[in-house]
Amino acid sequence: MSRCCAVGGAGAGAGAGAGAGAVDEDAVIAAIATVHDPEIPVNIYELGLIYAIELFDDGRVKVEMTLTAPNCPSAQELPLQVKEAVEKVPGVTSASVDVVWDPPWDMSRMSDEARLALNMF
Repeated sequence: MSRCCAVGGAGAGAGAGAGAGAVDEDAVIAAIATVHDPEIPVNIYELGLIYAIELFDDGRVKVEMTLTAPNCPSAQELPLQVKEAVEKVPGVTSASVDVVWDPPWDMSRMSDEARLALNMF
């Protein structure tokens, strides 16, 4: 059994209620928010690069993310950084990160905080 939260945009976690000993969705999001695109001074969660987080009862976490562009120079390192950050969350037994391209990322997925930080209002 799993709990899935379609993130859809930064700060829009949905998630079902966590049972005893289950991985905390907010802790997973906080861990992901420690990862920053090296070219943009905003974390990848606020940039809207995280499309879905699936939490399994056995402690596994599956993350679907995208990149700002297919030729992103950080295409290899960002998913690995997300995996490593999520695996540090208490209760997580393993994490997998899939990079998806559909739907394509665009600036509308960014949080208001990211837009403010990047002067994109």
